[in-house]
Amino acid sequence: MLQLIVLAALLQASLSIEMTFTLQEHEVQCFHEIIPKDKKFSLEYQVISGGHFDIDCNMMSPNSKTLYKEQRKQYDTFHHKTVEAGEYTFCFSNEFSTFAHKTVYFDLDLGDESTDIGAEDESGEGAHATALTQLESSAYTIHESLRLVVDYQNHHRLKERIGREIAEYLCERVQNWSVGQTVLIVIVAFGQVYMLRKLFDKPVARGGKVGI
Repeated sequence: MLQLIVLAALLQASLSIEMTFTLQEHEVQCFHEIIPKDKKFSLEYQVISGGHFDIDCNMMSPNSKTLYKEQRKQYDTFHHKTVEAGEYTFCFSNEFSTFAHKTVYFDLDLGDESTDIGAEDESGEGAHATALTQLESSAYTIHESLRLVVDYQNHHRLKERIGREIAEYLCERVQNWSVGQTVLIVIVAFGQVYMLRKLFDKPVARGGKVGI
């Protein structure tokens, strides 16, 4: 029972928000998250499909101070430690695009709380506290390893999806080009046959038969 409580506490110590959404042309979407003071967090985003795979992104603090701003980026990662508690806002913009909508993925990782290993409890039971911190340390190590595996899986899925989008786009372009070339070849072939038949056709006499 104690192991389950410690593991649940470690899992709740970190918060990771992931989302994939579609951003239409000339559209801006903003997201809000309340983050406490002195909290480390990271924002990672990537354009999966659409247009030239670029997008504008900016993040603002609770007092409307710009913490991060980039234009026409395909992917990026932003790390920051808060100096004040409040509602942080990050926005994605596709206003520069006239007709291409984008599919965007982002991951907001609020990090982990530090664990106090080796501390004694108030009752002075050092052995019990040491055993508890060893259990916390093991659970924390397993938790971090699992998070790393999940991050690798997400990155590989994103790369696979981007590669598939590019492959499908190239396949469509090649198919359209092949269809156009086929139609052009057929038109040229019929034109050549028609011109050759016109060259070898005998002229028809207009005055009728001439008697002897």
